[in-house]
Amino acid sequence: MATWCLHYLLVAFLFAISYNINAASAGITRRYKFDIQLKNITRLCKTKTIVTVNGKFPGPKVTAREGDNLQIKVVNHVSNNISIHWHGIRQLRSGWADGPSYVTQCPIQTGQSYVYNFTVIGQRGTLWWHAHIQWMRATVYGPLIILPKLHQPYPFPKPYKQVPIMFGEWFNADPQAVVQQALQTGGGPNASDAHTFNGLPGPLYNCSTKDTYKLTVKPGKTYLLRLINAALDDELFFTIANHTLTVVEADASYVKPFQTNIVLLGPGQTTNVLLKTKPIYPNATFYMLARPYFTGQGTIDNTTVAGVLKYQHEPTSNHFNSSKNLPVIKPSLPPINSTSYAANFTKMFRSLASSRFPANVPKTVDKKYFFTVGLGTNPCPKNQTCQGPTNTTKFTAAINNVSFILPNKTSLLQSYFLGKSNRIFMTNFPSAPIFPFNYTGMPPNNTMVSKGTKLVVLKYNTTVELVLQGTSILGIEAHPVHLHGFNFYVVGQGFGNFDPIRDPKRYNLIDPVERNTINVPSGGWVAIRFLADNPGVWFMHCHIEIHLSWGLTMAWVVLDGDLPNQKLLPPPSDFPKC
Repeated sequence: MATWCLHYLLVAFLFAISYNINAASAGITRRYKFDIQLKNITRLCKTKTIVTVNGKFPGPKVTAREGDNLQIKVVNHVSNNISIHWHGIRQLRSGWADGPSYVTQCPIQTGQSYVYNFTVIGQRGTLWWHAHIQWMRATVYGPLIILPKLHQPYPFPKPYKQVPIMFGEWFNADPQAVVQQALQTGGGPNASDAHTFNGLPGPLYNCSTKDTYKLTVKPGKTYLLRLINAALDDELFFTIANHTLTVVEADASYVKPFQTNIVLLGPGQTTNVLLKTKPIYPNATFYMLARPYFTGQGTIDNTTVAGVLKYQHEPTSNHFNSSKNLPVIKPSLPPINSTSYAANFTKMFRSLASSRFPANVPKTVDKKYFFTVGLGTNPCPKNQTCQGPTNTTKFTAAINNVSFILPNKTSLLQSYFLGKSNRIFMTNFPSAPIFPFNYTGMPPNNTMVSKGTKLVVLKYNTTVELVLQGTSILGIEAHPVHLHGFNFYVVGQGFGNFDPIRDPKRYNLIDPVERNTINVPSGGWVAIRFLADNPGVWFMHCHIEIHLSWGLTMAWVVLDGDLPNQKLLPPPSDFPKC
């Protein structure tokens, strides 16, 4: 009898341990409420009304652990329509919560609400959320931090403190008016008036010393800086004077650590870096700077945002309260058009490719696609003078010469799910340019592009290789391309025209970096691979906002698989109506 009782207690004990482990692995439900509301904000000595979440700029931080379920209720109290995208979240089978207006949902109208309900599966790291309609994300954005599961350590030294730093752009004008003017005139948009760290422009701008982001650190500690580029149109270099940064993560995927003094992030990208502070109080403060990288034509905000890194000293120190008199050390940044630095920096990224965090890059490919990405022109409307490349043309942008047109009375996902897609979109998006040309050489005489709502259909579990080729039409520039619903592996990149015979032989299929947003090099190409294991309709677009507005986008339809867990879930009951 005693033996049976002991056995029963042992089984019960092991069951309890197993239950607790499974419960921790399954995660918990975390609920947030986003009230979309107006707020008066003063920057650069000008006060204006902006759209915010909960009256905060930037918006509130959303925190979860891998395996958690997030339920975020968004209530729209403003006259603008709104939708929120959870940038980088895979949204496995939950495409209804992805957020881009007229792609996976109709926007949330004034006085309406919608609960974004999704589970974080197999992801941890720094992501972010932002509005995904017109240029609303200029002020509607915030960090989305996914912590590892309980009791699972980072694959790098545990930081003393974690700090999100969001790069942004500030417009004195209404960003919606800026894009509307550009689309109407056919010209490029007016540039922003400042760049920001966590919404603050800093002392290098007029009237902004009081609006400076300050990071106070202790000597001899390691800080994890979660860098997020939420700027609308600018890729940005970032540095901290007299400090070395160790890159450990990109787009919420761990990478082999490497050291650098300068980080480059395209719009939409995130990078985690370790900052190891100096061992003793340095008797100085240090500027943090960010400034654009740009090689294209047109107007750009070529200004520099500065923040301050200051060291905390003990109250008993002789330096107490003397920080105002300390010298400020200023760093230097590469020239605005430093493509060589951008290329060398990008090549440093490699996946961990460990047993715990493997690089599951597809070794064989079912479907290959070759997409050109770049600018183009459309004719100016009759009896109108335009401000595009000529006074008879307007700027536009395209993938494979197709400038994408979003529907405006339903969403692509709704029409697909309801079997009414033939009224909304076509599935004949070209797998390669219809008229090949010397993509990075002398541009063709005819720069006109077609318009359409064309998608690519993929069977479930198709392995895809996609080459994104930049063009020289209306100038060469980098394009940060973001794929919704998936991570992908960057297996190759280079300058000039992609060579389908020579270049694949140089692919990295061992430890390529895993990302959700990749810069197509200025005057070059990048090759990515991914597994189409997420049913739904998934947007892919340049994350430079004006390029998105001009049509540099397309979408993929991934069909349901055969098994129940390979099918798109039905839409929720509170799904927004058009």
